[in-house]
Amino acid sequence: MPLPYYVSPEQMMQDKAEYAQKGISKGRSIIVLEYQDGILFFADNPSSSLNKISEVYDRIAFAGAGKYSEFESLRKAGIRHADLKGYAYSREDVTAKSLANAYSQSLGTIFSQEIKPLEVEILVAEIHDSPDKNEIYRILYDGNISDEKGYTVIGGRADAIKIFLKERYSSNMPLKDALKLSIEALESAVNMKLAQENMEVAVLDRNKNRRKFRRIKIDELTAIIGS
Repeated sequence: MPLPYYVSPEQMMQDKAEYAQKGISKGRSIIVLEYQDGILFFADNPSSSLNKISEVYDRIAFAGAGKYSEFESLRKAGIRHADLKGYAYSREDVTAKSLANAYSQSLGTIFSQEIKPLEVEILVAEIHDSPDKNEIYRILYDGNISDEKGYTVIGGRADAIKIFLKERYSSNMPLKDALKLSIEALESAVNMKLAQENMEVAVLDRNKNRRKFRRIKIDELTAIIGS
């Protein structure tokens, strides 16, 4: 009688982590950093219709790197979660922290119980009236969650881009400088010039009424960078 096939739990978790990391590393990077009037999201995205950055609620935005179909499902689930909570309680009860915790639990459950983990890395950010109260949460494929300050990066070449930003980032930057820094950081990592039509840019703007999310279109991007 043949012995049953056995894999230790440690080896199984390691294999899952390597599989997820390999899938995420193929994805293009997304930079999120705080600037003078809010939080900037900057992604290298050649598709004009498949967005990596999205509004979730009044003050909350989402960004996903890795396998598009998987982080898109998470994005939609997050929007439903926020809408239901805001309707059942109040809009003020919908926070980035609660949403990030929900994502963390879902990703952690899938990673530990399913054969195939999700090949995704996501960010949830919330803008506040006081800059020091801004919230940026990074959630990994295994449900691990971290509270980021100032700036962070997800997707391929994230470590190299973080090193670049660490040397050059300063708090309270105007939007123009934050955009230029993001472009320089991404270009240094890929060692090539980025086409403006491939840049997906959005902000959580503190100066907007109620809904803080705003996409920056190509003409406005050109004007800001060239000003």
